[in-house]
Amino acid sequence: MWLLIVFCLFIGLAIGFQMPVLLPMVLAKYMSIAILAALDSVFGGIRAYMDDGFDNTIFISGFFVNTLLAAGLAYIGDKLGAELYLAAVVVFGARIFQNLAIIRRYLVKKY
Repeated sequence: MWLLIVFCLFIGLAIGFQMPVLLPMVLAKYMSIAILAALDSVFGGIRAYMDDGFDNTIFISGFFVNTLLAAGLAYIGDKLGAELYLAAVVVFGARIFQNLAIIRRYLVKKY
């Protein structure tokens, strides 16, 4: 199963790097924050799966709500003239590293 996941990840990355850039530079900040929020949800889902607490409904709703909220926070911050996207970067970055640490500990203990 893991081999299939890693294989699909590399295929997706290869396809993504071959595509031309279609995103305007104005939207790059919002997209980067949205991707960071999506990564947080993915690592949280992996952690929940390893803890036998994964729920597909919670994962899907959290994925979209976190992504839209982070992009919306960055947009509102731009309209107000404040760098609110930095708050999202700090929070989601800390959560990603925390989830990765828990996943790493789980894998080290298991193997």
